Amino acid sequence: MDMFELFLIAVGLSMDAFAVSICKGLAMRRADPKSMGLVGLWFGGFQALMPVLGYLVGVQFREAITAVDHWIAFGLLAVIGGNMLREALSGEEDEDGDASLAPKTMVLLALATSIDALAVGVSFAFLSVNIAAAAGFIGAVTFTLSAVGVKVGSVFGARYKSRAEITGGAILIIMGTKILVEHLCS
Repeated sequence: MDMFELFLIAVGLSMDAFAVSICKGLAMRRADPKSMGLVGLWFGGFQALMPVLGYLVGVQFREAITAVDHWIAFGLLAVIGGNMLREALSGEEDEDGDASLAPKTMVLLALATSIDALAVGVSFAFLSVNIAAAAGFIGAVTFTLSAVGVKVGSVFGARYKSRAEITGGAILIIMGTKILVEHLCS
């Protein structure tokens, strides 16, 4: 997996966090650098941790399922991306406009937006990815996009939330398809 592919996966994974960050920004009405950084740290930190945990689980099973690893990676990324698309296109709003940055609130949001990264971490175990570098990169991209999301939410409003989720879902599906095609054609 090259750096560009990892970047696309990082952007795709960060779209849930970006969308929730926009909602936080909407609720805040005025985003200050401290709030932007705090949201970025919560989401980026969890997005960096979860692929590592998934990788550690996946490594335990790597040798047993090497023959179908590309199908597993494709399946996980397609399901995650499809879920993101379904949620974005359903039109349902699940955010209540809570501006709280309290640890109890942020842990739940960070966990909810990073579950996808856990599954991607499992697929990384089958792709021989340098997990430390990948997790750090995913965390950094998510930190940046989450901090920007708070500002976007406070300035532009909710119109970009759905587009962010659609983009993220499509990227993950495309990357999963690419992995599958590369393995089937080699």
